[in-house]
Amino acid sequence: MMLAQFANPVPTARNQRILIIDDNTSIHDDIRKILGAAEQADTDLDDQAAALFGTGGSASNEAVFQIDSAFQGQEGLEMVRQAAESGQPYAMAFVDVRMPPGWDGIETIRRIWQQYPDLQVVICTAYSDYSWEEMIRQVGGTDSLVILKKPFDNIEVLQLAHTLTQKWTLSHRLQSHLRGLDQIVAERTRELQATNTRLREEMEERAQAELELRHSEERFAKAFKASPIPMALQELARERFLDVNDAFLQMTGFKRADVIHRTPAELHLCPNVETQGELWRRLRREGNVRGLESQVRSTGGGVRDCIVSAEAFDLNGKAVALIATLDVSEQRKLEKQLRHAQKLEAVGQFASGVAHDFNNMLTVIQGHTSLHLAAAGLDDEIQRSLTQVSLAAERAASLTRQLLTFSRKQIVQPRVLDLNLTVSKLLDMLRRVIGEDIELHCEFGASLPPILADESNLEQVVMNLVINARDAMPQGGRIALSTRTAKLAPADLNRHPMARAGEFVCLDIADTGCGMTPEILSHIFEPFYTTKEVGKGTGLGLATVYGIVTQLDGWIEVASKPGEGTRVQIFLPPCETPAEVAPRTPAPSPLRGGSETVLVVEDEPAVREIMTEVLRDYGYRVWEAGDGPEALALWAKCGAEIDLLVTDIVMPNGIKGNVLASRLQAEKAGLKVIFASGYSSDFGTEANPLQAGCIFLEKPYKPEVLVKAVRDCLDA
Repeated sequence: MMLAQFANPVPTARNQRILIIDDNTSIHDDIRKILGAAEQADTDLDDQAAALFGTGGSASNEAVFQIDSAFQGQEGLEMVRQAAESGQPYAMAFVDVRMPPGWDGIETIRRIWQQYPDLQVVICTAYSDYSWEEMIRQVGGTDSLVILKKPFDNIEVLQLAHTLTQKWTLSHRLQSHLRGLDQIVAERTRELQATNTRLREEMEERAQAELELRHSEERFAKAFKASPIPMALQELARERFLDVNDAFLQMTGFKRADVIHRTPAELHLCPNVETQGELWRRLRREGNVRGLESQVRSTGGGVRDCIVSAEAFDLNGKAVALIATLDVSEQRKLEKQLRHAQKLEAVGQFASGVAHDFNNMLTVIQGHTSLHLAAAGLDDEIQRSLTQVSLAAERAASLTRQLLTFSRKQIVQPRVLDLNLTVSKLLDMLRRVIGEDIELHCEFGASLPPILADESNLEQVVMNLVINARDAMPQGGRIALSTRTAKLAPADLNRHPMARAGEFVCLDIADTGCGMTPEILSHIFEPFYTTKEVGKGTGLGLATVYGIVTQLDGWIEVASKPGEGTRVQIFLPPCETPAEVAPRTPAPSPLRGGSETVLVVEDEPAVREIMTEVLRDYGYRVWEAGDGPEALALWAKCGAEIDLLVTDIVMPNGIKGNVLASRLQAEKAGLKVIFASGYSSDFGTEANPLQAGCIFLEKPYKPEVLVKAVRDCLDA
């Protein structure tokens, strides 16, 4: 390729542009005279030669210098910039070292070279100025710098001007040549690259099919082996295993050597033969199967619920099936637990919805029954009838309490308890309940941390579990009751959905009874579910236990097999506060009345009537109100006379009993208060417990309970 074909033509004219940067105008004039006189001498010689030899004159006009002046470094930098941007750059510059008050020559050169490094520079200096080492240190090592010491010689100035402008021109011509050569090389390189690319593409196209196949097989093998989903590769015709991944072996419990070249039927993997047959029929007919529900049996005998998907394809000329088996056993278990929780919640909502009104009615029934039973000269037949009414009311009240307990809506008064002490106080009663043909063995753990619980609820848990164990051993047997401290590690958390790591107090009750099947075991905490004969149980015992334990932020684990008995373990969180010493129960004392003034606030008229009647019979002066606003109106008239407030918690018209009590106690600090309720969703629960020292009457209650509570509260 010829140089004339270069994209950037080689410059032919020499660059004669010179810049003088000096604060002394005489220096500018001297340099101009030196360079101008040389130009004139060259011109005269050229003209004389032309006259003698007949050649063209003024041939040296091309060597005429174009000289510009700058008097400070900043001005010089700006002129160099403008010349470069206009396409007529300076070839060289004469720069003085000292140019006060601005930059000196060294600073000027350094700044110019930062932007225009190809400018040839002659630095004019005296002996007292910078040394050569200092200048090189500041501007850097370069071949574009020449030192001209003052005073300078005219011939030296002229030689430097010709030499450096020629050097600049030759340098740029060389750069242009190099750019041209670079273009030639680049063009030839592009041609060679294009040729190589075509050859490479042809080679890659020939090898692509083999490479893609190999990569595909590698990716499939890696995905197959590393997949967390159990997967198997089987022959489509004979169903034999060709390969299985680690997840499949982990799910089934087999070793790889036991599985390869055998069929699922030979390994007894699928309990449901019909489902297995349906899978292969659809796979051969349609080529794929999605979302087929099935089961897989492991070597340990366990059965896992699974979702199976399969795809038929050709592998190295052989028809195979890729089977993916998603283990959904845990998901099914959680779904079952969710449905159980939803059932409990539904019954709990129903129970809590009717409990308030139902307990009000039972309060009225028990109140009037107790008043008539206390009357003198009562006919024996009527007395027996009223006694049966009272017993039926008590059973109804107990059933309501169980419903509220199981649904975790009951009023609780928790305190710090020692589990060993609470259980030991029940032993005599438990032995009477279970009978002589059942042995009760107790073992209490040492140094048990205390727990926070309602003692009556905890006693109900122990009683219900022991009675259930007794009923499972009609021919006699043994009940082992023990307490201990249990430390759970993270590895133990899969034992129960509510389990968590840490230290817990464990109550363990095991029997040698008939045990339960897995089907029965899955329903034992459902309300109204019972395996006992009609009339022998309500189906609320274990549901109540479940509600109490859950309310205590604990959980229950049950293990049972037919003929091997049942073991129930209850895990409760410990409490850091030391256990309270239970107050000694005083001997019963005769009911006493009084003459104090009591304000009764109850929205149910029948309940308010029986309360008022009972209190007046015992000598108290009673004011009554049907709701909070009516009570406030009465208080405004006679608040100073009132000694005690007895109020229901749940009331209409916007003012609940606890709010009413707070407002009245704010006006009268010594006012005594008794709360009563059959159920409250906002007061007395674990989220909003009763105040310390507060007296609470749980409906339904008998008249004597009300009278005793009023007297105890007034005397406190």
